[in-house]
Amino acid sequence: MKGPRYSSRLREVNLELGMPFADQAIKRLTFEIHHSRAMGCTVLKIIHGYGSSGKGGKIRTESRKYLTRLKRQGEIRDFVKGEQFSIFEEATRQAFARCEELRRDHDLDRYNNGVTFILL
Repeated sequence: MKGPRYSSRLREVNLELGMPFADQAIKRLTFEIHHSRAMGCTVLKIIHGYGSSGKGGKIRTESRKYLTRLKRQGEIRDFVKGEQFSIFEEATRQAFARCEELRRDHDLDRYNNGVTFILL
């Protein structure tokens, strides 16, 4: 028997929309992860911004801490920081490359500090 069949669709969610506090953004992230998985998506791109300080905003920092916990607990397969996408390990890059929208994007190295990709 084959494993579960996944959609190759990329979902994008802007966690900055409406300028929420970090805890509100994390609640939305939790919902969006579950909702994306229920829709059959394999990749969720979150836009969290970089913050006005130049050191990384609170939503960026807290969402990445949260994703680290989820990965450790087995709730998500992996995540890639936008600024590290071009250097991430080959196996994970291949998994992300199966996503149709990312495959069509010829400039995978252009992602930045303001986004994170989640492999569900």
